Amino acid sequence: MFLSVFDVFKIGIGPSSSHTMGPMTAAGHFLNLLRQHPSARQATAVGATLHGSLAFTGKGHATDRAVTLGLLGWTPAEFEFDAAERQLVDLRRSRLLRPKDLPPLRFDPALDIVFDYGPPLPGHANGLVLSARDSTGAVMLDETYYSIGGGFVVTAREREAAPAAADAIPWPYPFAHASAMLRMARESGLSIADMKRANEIHLRTPEEVEHGLARLWSVMNGCIERGLSQEGELPGGLHVRRRAARIHRQLMAERQANRAQPHAAADWLSVYAMAVNEENAAGGRVVTAPTNGAAGVVPAVLRYYLDHCIGAEPDKIADFLLTAAAIGGLIKHNASISGAEAGCQGEVGSAAAMAAAGFCAALGGSPEQIENAAEIALEHHLGMTCDPAAGLVQVPCIERNGIGAIKAVAAASLALRGDGSHFMPLDNCIEAMRQTGEAMNAKFKETSLGGLAVNLPEC
Repeated sequence: MFLSVFDVFKIGIGPSSSHTMGPMTAAGHFLNLLRQHPSARQATAVGATLHGSLAFTGKGHATDRAVTLGLLGWTPAEFEFDAAERQLVDLRRSRLLRPKDLPPLRFDPALDIVFDYGPPLPGHANGLVLSARDSTGAVMLDETYYSIGGGFVVTAREREAAPAAADAIPWPYPFAHASAMLRMARESGLSIADMKRANEIHLRTPEEVEHGLARLWSVMNGCIERGLSQEGELPGGLHVRRRAARIHRQLMAERQANRAQPHAAADWLSVYAMAVNEENAAGGRVVTAPTNGAAGVVPAVLRYYLDHCIGAEPDKIADFLLTAAAIGGLIKHNASISGAEAGCQGEVGSAAAMAAAGFCAALGGSPEQIENAAEIALEHHLGMTCDPAAGLVQVPCIERNGIGAIKAVAAASLALRGDGSHFMPLDNCIEAMRQTGEAMNAKFKETSLGGLAVNLPEC
């Protein structure tokens, strides 16, 4: 099993990896599929139907807008807000798509994107069907997609098929479970980051890997900086105001006056994470870590390491990200990182485990201590529901990232106080998360039909 660090961490846009980035990617994939169709020139119209969680929280997550942008040719990694807005205005006026190498296609987002609030499709809670019609109105091509978390998208056929033959590639360190990861580390004498790096170099040059990791951190850190400078109200109708900039000013003033309380460390972690997730909620550029809804935890802990830890070394950034990605890959492979499939334990819980592992590695932890840190962080998120108010990634998501970052640092610190031996293996904890997510009522898995989402103050 191998999941690249550049798949775990993907540059994209908010507010959701599964509800925004995934549907945008699916729409682009469908246009490419249509281009390959033998009767492509006969296509006259396209449409989309959203199912399950994509329907229930699609408005709050801007899923309809994301599908439209994908059909306009945008991808999450190359999205340009101003140019895209101009195209959306033109589409509202003309109700015509003009994709490259295809005839003009009728498409009115208000009518041709259907929110189906019935039972979800069988393959995943996040399903959408895209279709193309000819001049008679007959469907000439349709495809079912599942947005499975973290911006990953698979077709229904891919979802039902056996695991891909990618695992037949002779990866230097093909660990699919934490137990195998620790065994390979002992046998090779390498760190988890070094094993992950060796796998990455199997696909790319060492220079490409290092450059890619530096770019990931640049975007993450840039997102923190933007979030710390922006104020005002977040979009969506909940009237949630940004708080990161104000809290940051308070923390800076306390530091300069030498009046900071010892627990201010937790506030710094929270403000970094909240800055990212306020940017995400506003539709800004973020990095999935492993999802958009949990995008603030890993950057917050890494920024905390660099700015607040004694002896921090910028050279450790790559090892932090590689170690975090190794843990994220194990969780995705053996459980889920999708809030619609596993609840928020799959999003913020996974992110906290990843951040704890990366932080432990940066502070010199052994592979055993790193595995322990990830397990502690994940264990104390088990059972966490995904119940965003109004389907927006704002309440409780923004604060939840701050608390997840605090838990990650606490987990790593606790693990570093020991020798790596502990009672509950990470593999067992991941399996417990999978079982918990499977048994969790659908109301608490990103449908906004239960929990905090339906217990709002009346005002």
